[in-house]
Amino acid sequence: MAKRIAIAGFLHETNTFAPSPATLEDFVQGGGHLPMCRGADIITRARGVNVGIAGAIEYGESKGWVIEPLLWAGAIPSAHVEVAAFEGIAGEMLDRLATAGPVDGIYLDLHGAMVCEHLDDGEGALIERVRKLVGPDVPITVSLDLHGNVTPRMMENADVLVAYRTYPHVDMAETGRRAAEQLDALMARARSFAKAFRQLPYLIPIPWQCTGLEPATRLYDAVRNAEDGPVVSTSYLMGFPAADFEDCAQSVLAYAWTQEEADRTADALRDLVLAAEGEFAGHAYGPDEGVREAMRIADGARRPVVIADTQDNPGAGGNSDTTGMLRALVRNKAQRAAIGLIVDPQAARFAHEAGEGAMVSLALGGKSGIPGDEPFEAGFRVESLSNGRVRANGPYYGGTFLELGLSACLSIGGVRVVVASRKAQLADQAMYRFVGIEPRDQAILVNKSSVHFRADFETIAETIMVCTAPGPMALDPADLPWSRLKPGMRMSPKGPAFKASMMKGEPA
Repeated sequence: MAKRIAIAGFLHETNTFAPSPATLEDFVQGGGHLPMCRGADIITRARGVNVGIAGAIEYGESKGWVIEPLLWAGAIPSAHVEVAAFEGIAGEMLDRLATAGPVDGIYLDLHGAMVCEHLDDGEGALIERVRKLVGPDVPITVSLDLHGNVTPRMMENADVLVAYRTYPHVDMAETGRRAAEQLDALMARARSFAKAFRQLPYLIPIPWQCTGLEPATRLYDAVRNAEDGPVVSTSYLMGFPAADFEDCAQSVLAYAWTQEEADRTADALRDLVLAAEGEFAGHAYGPDEGVREAMRIADGARRPVVIADTQDNPGAGGNSDTTGMLRALVRNKAQRAAIGLIVDPQAARFAHEAGEGAMVSLALGGKSGIPGDEPFEAGFRVESLSNGRVRANGPYYGGTFLELGLSACLSIGGVRVVVASRKAQLADQAMYRFVGIEPRDQAILVNKSSVHFRADFETIAETIMVCTAPGPMALDPADLPWSRLKPGMRMSPKGPAFKASMMKGEPA
């Protein structure tokens, strides 16, 4: 008899230091992959898209599963998920699961770093509620982002957690497939695997987590190679270093036929990550220093110099509206330069009202209250207009339709600015082309992203640089105002450790 499998998704990466919370409307609209969808619409919308649930669906169909799609919702990273959003989505998901009747297994597409206004561990609470509803014998597997902050509650209530192995995340759908494979194995085995979970004592800056750079490349090779014989699944999660609670941490997970094998594998992977601590390092430039260096390189280059505006990355909770890098481009008289996205619905609407070719005076961006940032007041030419509907076919977005709202290309001097009404991480060349900018023809590109842009821009880049204009996602986690980390956690590689006195608000 065919297996009946319930599938669902609920994704959010929470930067507790970010300026804006995640509302229910944010999940309805989506965050660069899928809008909120229910029932069979999940299968229709997810097919061929680089999201975890797409890979699980493809695997289930190949095995003849009767798939019961419940609800899928995701929002772009931001501050805490509002109570109404979490409880509304989680409640509907559980109601749909109860209505679906008995199932043989459950697959969940989650992120792993969701913090809510009322819950530190959003995923742990959700998985626990699912477990209580279906009982102890129905296997539950979960795919997670490698930026997940795994908690004991998540480990206890899920049979297997499976994490991405690439950053940029080009393997999201593949990870969903691997989680579905583990679900299949659990149903065939009729009992859980032994599991082991180890947290690591240091945080890593987001840009240096790129799996195309060392030491992450070899660490993930080790994770893949550890799956052998009695070891059925291994994961290494580098964590999201901007969630202020005690389980904000890297972790390694191992599942095996025996507890001895699971523990041995988790300990070995933990030791590799500990030994690599000092290698998680890179060079970042200030805004003016970075622009001048990019101009120097571009002067003799045939391809664009690509700069990551990492501290306003909307994929890490930024609002994508800071103006520090734009100011540096204009101040240094950069030519054939483009920056995006700057999210400013009012400016986009004003550009549409003025029309193509018009000159407009704007106070652009800078509306998130970030220290050291403010709106950029200047005159701009409206070069082109768009309705903001973009198909992003690069390796990261994987064919997703982005709904960016009213959008425009504005120019000032030799700099062009992609202005949009809704935020999404600039991780696809199409996010320039939709307003008439050919990225390959630019001397300098400034992307509001940390790493995901590399998936579609490395092939056209002369070089890639990282710059640190003011923004809500500090490159160095040690620069964030932590108050609830686990005491002893090093706030950056080989950096200072969090102390209990900080938790109490006392001088360190």
